[in-house]
Amino acid sequence: MQKLVKDKRIQDAATPALLHPDFHKRNIYVSAEDPTVVTGVLDWQSASIEPAFIYANETPDFAALPEESDGMTFENGHDEHKDPARKEREFKDALICYQTYDVCMKGLAPKLRPARLLDPILFRTFLYCHTTWRDSATALREELIELSARWTELGLQGSCPFSPTEEELKKHARDYEDFETVQKLKLWLRNSLHTNSDGWVPNDVWNAAKDAHRAAYDEWIQTARESESSGEGLTVTKADKLWPFDAR
Repeated sequence: MQKLVKDKRIQDAATPALLHPDFHKRNIYVSAEDPTVVTGVLDWQSASIEPAFIYANETPDFAALPEESDGMTFENGHDEHKDPARKEREFKDALICYQTYDVCMKGLAPKLRPARLLDPILFRTFLYCHTTWRDSATALREELIELSARWTELGLQGSCPFSPTEEELKKHARDYEDFETVQKLKLWLRNSLHTNSDGWVPNDVWNAAKDAHRAAYDEWIQTARESESSGEGLTVTKADKLWPFDAR
């Protein structure tokens, strides 16, 4: 990190900026009569002045493009298949929101522009400084490995001080495979239960979400049980450990 901060591009992208740190739908209130009128924005308590690149590549959920499920499916019908016409319509609507948000950020938050023009890998090490408790050391290590491999390509001076051994790379590959499994599972659960990455759901749908979550967990464990009995890598113990939420 000490080498990175000496790079002129990173210094230019580190202009102090103050933005809402968690600008998502659940924190935005709109008028019941006119949904184009914002009546309140919650969760300002964590707002702080940060280098602009901290906010540069954040896209709120109301402006995000639809994510693929990466093949994470269960047999109980939670992964309902939408007809192609509906999926295309939803994608076009999401694309309009994405493009509108991008234009607004360019016009209303010009401090972010230098960072948005650079490769995000230049900043991810800094981003993980305060999120490793949530994203895990494995995710940070993956970013360091990619940064090390692309050091010269990115135009950084000298050599990267992070140089993992062959054995460390092999261990990381195993850890990262588990990490990706958790992320895919969490994404599928988030979309299926209509929650966020922390498992937050509105009070009025809590019981339904809890039942659906329990059903998904039972099926996940059953899948692991079958895998374990056939001699494959996923055991019941490992499956329980990989489950992304505390509830069982």
